[in-house]
Amino acid sequence: MSKIAVLVTDFVEDIEYTSPVEALEKAGNDITVIEFEAGKTVEGKHGTKIKVDKAISDVKPEDFDGLLIPGGFSPDQLRDDEKMVDFVKSFLLASKPTFAICHGPQLFIQTGLTKGRKMTAYNTVRPDLYYAGAEVEDKAVVVDNNLVTSRTPDDLDQFNAAIVDTLK
Repeated sequence: MSKIAVLVTDFVEDIEYTSPVEALEKAGNDITVIEFEAGKTVEGKHGTKIKVDKAISDVKPEDFDGLLIPGGFSPDQLRDDEKMVDFVKSFLLASKPTFAICHGPQLFIQTGLTKGRKMTAYNTVRPDLYYAGAEVEDKAVVVDNNLVTSRTPDDLDQFNAAIVDTLK
């Protein structure tokens, strides 16, 4: 069993949170939802209520084996916070399993660690990744060592399979 951190805030794309979390839990992984404030409830774009387990100020990257960043409007808000960016940066630097879908890869741009990494994302995010030095591919799932990225909810079956497989 792996311990997986999930970074979210309000306006996350509901299915990009619920579907991967369900797949990860079904595979026996332990999920910790992290936001700015522990104990609060964030709301997805379509009304899903998500209880926050821990505040970003109360966790360390070394407490987790992997990281999930769902899309929606959440990643754009999270990337404005230095603690969130540093948390993500730690996973990339340590080559820990790191998963992001749709707008999730926006957080990678803030880390300065996209250069030369193979990635995909939502079509409006792909140019940003490219200009940040990533090798961008328009595929359902792109796996670059322990970094797994995906484009949209349409790709969730492939994304979920890839993230579960990466943790084996």
